[in-house]
Amino acid sequence: MNDLSRGVPQGAGHRAAPEMRAAPAGPAYDVHGAQQTRPMPIVPDVPDAGRDTDDDRDRGAGRLSGGPPFRDEKPQEPMSTAPPPPQKKRAGRDLGSAIGVGVGLGAVVVASLFIVKAVFVGVIVVAVVVGLWELTSRLQERKDIKAPLVPLAIGGAAMVVAGYARGAEGAWIAMALTALAVLVWRMTEPPEGYLKDVTAGVFAAFYVPFLATFVAMLLTADDGPQRVLTFLLLTVVSDTGAYAVGWRFGKHKLAPRISPGKTREGLFGAVAFAMVAGALCMQFLIDDGSWWQGLLLGLAVAASATLGDLGESMIKRDLGIKDMGTLLPGHGGIMDRLDSLLPTAPVVWLLMVIFVGSG
Repeated sequence: MNDLSRGVPQGAGHRAAPEMRAAPAGPAYDVHGAQQTRPMPIVPDVPDAGRDTDDDRDRGAGRLSGGPPFRDEKPQEPMSTAPPPPQKKRAGRDLGSAIGVGVGLGAVVVASLFIVKAVFVGVIVVAVVVGLWELTSRLQERKDIKAPLVPLAIGGAAMVVAGYARGAEGAWIAMALTALAVLVWRMTEPPEGYLKDVTAGVFAAFYVPFLATFVAMLLTADDGPQRVLTFLLLTVVSDTGAYAVGWRFGKHKLAPRISPGKTREGLFGAVAFAMVAGALCMQFLIDDGSWWQGLLLGLAVAASATLGDLGESMIKRDLGIKDMGTLLPGHGGIMDRLDSLLPTAPVVWLLMVIFVGSG
């Protein structure tokens, strides 16, 4: 092939300057006709196969020396091996709203408790009806279980009033009649799902209004307001102790499959706080009460409140929800506040009867 076919002027031969050899490769063209054609774009040199150019050697040296693979690349900064800074623990809820709502509810309860007992019974009835509405609504939304709300609400209100007026006997009779009303009410609908609906209805009647009836029964004693106040204080102090100690020192999970946030350290905090509060309340609030009785009462309250909280956590996990409702900002729903109170009420009522009588 002649020199012209290689893009080198004739007569240059092998004496052509090195920069001439680096000219872009392309097809032969007539010098005289170059002005009639468009100028060809300038492309970078393509090295011969199997040969390393200075550029390639520079790049290879850059790779071996830890430099950038290309000249216009900036070297990457070495990755830090230091562990990330620990994150500050968060409470998980809006504490401002939770405290404000809690203080407001406490004021309503205390005012109704020490002014007229019947008003406080009305507060219990309202809480029971709203709790039943939340529970039955979630059951229908998540599990398609239609527990009849009307007989539950009427029977629940009657249960609380009967317990206050007639004691345990009146509460049991009202519970039986409510269960019967649930069975009959559900017969007005098709039989499909009858068993699960009435079973859920009887469970709801026992879980919410029947357990709440023991709060009304505490109120019937001569020092009833003090007994109810002791019951409320111990339950709240137990929850507060579990939260404070568990949030600060909690490392060992108590029941991770049920409630991952609860810890054994939190349980110890609940027991310690409740026992101290129980000793003070029994000594200074309850007629004929003693501090050692308060220690036992506080221990029992911490256990029942924790079990009650875990029980509702099981229900909410089965339903696939976080809260039973949104009525109380920072708390969830009414049932989210009654979870530890409901199972604690019969425990406190029974121990009060054993320690100081029903009077």
